[in-house]
Amino acid sequence: MGEIYVTGHRNPDTDSIAASIAYANLRNAIGDRQYKAVRIGSVNDETRHILDLLGLDPPEFVKDMRTQVRDLDFDQPPELTGSVPINLAWTTMRKNEVATLPIINDDGTLYGVISAGDIATFDMETVYSGVIDDLPLFNLLSVIEGRIVNELYNTVNSVSGNVVVALPSAFESGRCKDGILISGNQPDAIDRAIEHGATCVILCQAELKPEWASLQSPCIISTPMDGRVVSRLIYQAQPVKTICHTKDIVCFHLSDYLDDVREVLLESRFRAYPVLDEEEHVVGTISRYHLLRPRRKQVVLVDHNEAAQSVVGLDQVEIMEIIDHHRLADIQTTMPVSVRNEPVGSTNTILTAMYQEYGVIPSPKIAGLMAAAILSDTVMFKSPTCTKKDVAMAERLSKIAGISIEQLGKELFSNSGAAEKTAAELLQTDYKLFHISGQNLGVGQITCADSATLLKRKPEFLDVMRNLKKAQELDIIILMLTDVLLEGSYLIFLGSDEVMSQAFNVTPKDNEMFLPGVMSRKKQIIPMLTALWG
Repeated sequence: MGEIYVTGHRNPDTDSIAASIAYANLRNAIGDRQYKAVRIGSVNDETRHILDLLGLDPPEFVKDMRTQVRDLDFDQPPELTGSVPINLAWTTMRKNEVATLPIINDDGTLYGVISAGDIATFDMETVYSGVIDDLPLFNLLSVIEGRIVNELYNTVNSVSGNVVVALPSAFESGRCKDGILISGNQPDAIDRAIEHGATCVILCQAELKPEWASLQSPCIISTPMDGRVVSRLIYQAQPVKTICHTKDIVCFHLSDYLDDVREVLLESRFRAYPVLDEEEHVVGTISRYHLLRPRRKQVVLVDHNEAAQSVVGLDQVEIMEIIDHHRLADIQTTMPVSVRNEPVGSTNTILTAMYQEYGVIPSPKIAGLMAAAILSDTVMFKSPTCTKKDVAMAERLSKIAGISIEQLGKELFSNSGAAEKTAAELLQTDYKLFHISGQNLGVGQITCADSATLLKRKPEFLDVMRNLKKAQELDIIILMLTDVLLEGSYLIFLGSDEVMSQAFNVTPKDNEMFLPGVMSRKKQIIPMLTALWG
């Protein structure tokens, strides 16, 4: 089984990133398979600052979770180079029960492809073909189980010419000249071969004379096989590169998505296709059969359970578990899964309890990150989502980390970097989509200690919001400027003034309103709109 990915939502905040890291760390600590923290969005300034402060790396970015070629149980037949005999390719296919083999270069990259049909076609064509060109001696000896009788082995690397059987007609026609003579147990075979100018004689099940060992010409090969078999196998001793396909080869990479691969496979006539890794090395073959029951990526969702906020390709993954502190939304699973959803202010509060339940103490770095995540999501315990459990867990984690709550809070909310960022970047820092009673809503949130500075950029925000509202077909789009010092939020919005006024009982002015005591998108903004639209 492969890795299980742990991911938070798109546009991840500190709680989301910390939860993916913390949960993967917990599972790996108890040896429960291999879990890998990933992210499906950019790391915001707040989160990056905390990660840098603690000396932690952000999770790997994953663009989407659609099924890829690397997720399939594709075939891994032996890798053959272009110099091996055609006969070896054929026996390899039969032994491994495959109909196609990739042929590789010496460095492991793809040279060509050969199929059983190619070998069969070649074999039939040789019935009427009597010429061999530059057949490597090593290949010939291997295929016919032969050995060199004379010393010519030291000077000859390959054999060429007409392939003839030692019959009277062969000598009379002159085809032996510079050719390859196949003979049975005929005492005069060598003498006649020398007389008619043959360059190579293959003696099949024949008695050998001692004097032949000293002959300089022709090349004499002895084999235990009979002449009928040798007359067919000699052609199959040729290098497989002489008949394999090398142009317009259809191949796939481990990173290719199954949606794209399926279309190509259905339009192509071959039964199997090479699979390449990131360095263009051949790692196997794939066929239509492998598309029937693909192995899906296995994913744990943390800090969200809404499809619009989750991974691209959610319909193609196997959700293993959900750990969240938001409302239950619209994600569906094909099988029962473990869901842990608690009414607390941070997903990391739930995870801290899980660490305790498993008897695992997080490292100081992980503990510091989890404490920062709780402070971030509860806005220094000032959000209405904050519970006594959040406070207790954050204080416990801060002691393990060896850093005070006050110091963590100062690091969190004094490093927004807003002046250096565009309005679009700020809006997207913590932005989520919601679908409520047929209404489409987008809500972004910036937590700060100086909302007045950000309000001066209101025209910039509105321009970006207009474009986003149109592109995402939103009914309302809201930007929350949550000020930890004022303990409230300014709302900049586009949409119906009447809806906003009814929902929050405040008359807006110029697409703006201030809501004292409102710190939480989840527990104050979304529920008010849900109650109005529901």
